Amino acid sequence: MDERLVSGEAELDEGALELSLRPRTLSQYIGQDKVKDNLKVFIEAAKMRSETLDHVLLYGPPGLGKTTLATIIANEMGVNIRTTSGPAIERPGDLAAILTALEPGDVLFIDEIHRLQRSIEEVLYPAMEDFCLDIVIGKGPQARSVRLDLPPFTLIGATTRVGLLTAPLRDRFGVLSRLEYYNEEQLSLIAERTGDILGIGLEKEASLELARRSRGTPRIANRLLRRVRDFAQVLGKPAITGSLANEALERLQVDRLGLDHIDHKLLMGIIEKFKGGPVGLDTISATIGEESHTIEDVYEPYLLQIGFIQRTPRGRMVTDAVYHHFQMEVPKH
Repeated sequence: MDERLVSGEAELDEGALELSLRPRTLSQYIGQDKVKDNLKVFIEAAKMRSETLDHVLLYGPPGLGKTTLATIIANEMGVNIRTTSGPAIERPGDLAAILTALEPGDVLFIDEIHRLQRSIEEVLYPAMEDFCLDIVIGKGPQARSVRLDLPPFTLIGATTRVGLLTAPLRDRFGVLSRLEYYNEEQLSLIAERTGDILGIGLEKEASLELARRSRGTPRIANRLLRRVRDFAQVLGKPAITGSLANEALERLQVDRLGLDHIDHKLLMGIIEKFKGGPVGLDTISATIGEESHTIEDVYEPYLLQIGFIQRTPRGRMVTDAVYHHFQMEVPKH
């Protein structure tokens, strides 16, 4: 799969930079107003009772700020945060080592929690419910179960695929929050905030242009801003104007709806080779040279969201909006 500027997934070299850009408090966090308002109440109530916050599950598409929110929750509660991910916990012993190292009130953040192995989930259940850990010592007839008490802690899980979570694990979270895509005004504010932190002059028209092409995702807005900054520096411009942002993004092959060259290849392939569909997923995969699961999981969701593709029993079809976007005549079916 080609590297994409408009992918919501984090790239390998973005971790340190994202850390410097993240807000530290709920008041600094832009967008997700419903989630923020509810978390303020839950955090304040927990602090008033001198208790730990209920376990929190954050879910939604990648790049919307789940990791940032987890860090903010720990900051607002005034506790430390321990971060890991589902694939990194390979054995129940790994999870036991993490849990026993927590201090009272700490936050344990597990990213991609849907990728935890079932045997590890079994260890997590009593830890979440009763703050205890059941471990088996020895083997065979000599084996015995020992229960260890754990300090009260808050588990924050993040997932992009909440449907893959088992029901017993999902039911043990007291707070479930879905993160939604951002609107253009919110993304514009995020781009301006990032520009201030990085020392980039950014006009309002330019921030709105970036917002329009960011697919509702802050991570993409920040990534596009850094690439546009490169053009501004090479051209010797003191600030990024709307026209400069538009020119740079066109050269980066990101159009006014945030579609890139791969989206164009997919949509035009259906139009030119199959008269707009319907066409099967495997056929599209062979036509454009991409794996079918990559098309279904990575490329299609945004095209479905903006109404450019329909899934029908006979296959995929492009909508009239695609023809209008490419300034083509809508065929008469």
